[in-house]
Amino acid sequence: MTNAGPISITPIVVADLHVEGEMMPVCVHVIDHPDGRILVDTGMTKMHSAVVAAFDPRLYPLSEQDFDIAAIDIVVNTHLHADHCGGNHLFAGRPIHVQRRELDDARGQEDYTIPEWVDAPGLNYVAVDGELELLPGVRLVPAPGHTPGSQVVVVDTGARPEVICGDTAVWFGELDDPQTEGQRLIRALDPEKVWLAHVHQPWRPDSGSALA
Repeated sequence: MTNAGPISITPIVVADLHVEGEMMPVCVHVIDHPDGRILVDTGMTKMHSAVVAAFDPRLYPLSEQDFDIAAIDIVVNTHLHADHCGGNHLFAGRPIHVQRRELDDARGQEDYTIPEWVDAPGLNYVAVDGELELLPGVRLVPAPGHTPGSQVVVVDTGARPEVICGDTAVWFGELDDPQTEGQRLIRALDPEKVWLAHVHQPWRPDSGSALA
């Protein structure tokens, strides 16, 4: 499919988490497309006792960065764990695309996420069933594994796609040796790059897990 102009992906660090004695970033990703601006995941904007106990985070919310919140046309949640949906409230009224299974699980299972972050006032969820083309060259694809309702965003930026994967893979080794349905799906796409939520640089084929 031919697009009217280039599509680009920009990662933004919105938090750092303490995990097993090391700092792990939380990245969201902006897709600049000729037909609109898409934000994939929203990070966190405030502390919560459950998150503090688990990760002792440092937060850099989009609302406190040099970031034009009003310029975002579409939001995507790869899944609804707290570190991926805690900024959803900043985008009240705009469409937030999430797989229906993920939304049902987040609302129906105890200790899945932080319910008041998922259902903050004014949020407009678009429940997606399976694959969906958001804009030309940008599609949502279910990627079960990290959660049953996880999805990835596949972006046609050139001869081979780039993938924004949320936590479908948390570190490079999970793409070097894929084990879940979602990880195998990503590899089958033969991507040029895969953007992970908790690694600064994208994974590339044969990049090696040492780069994570």
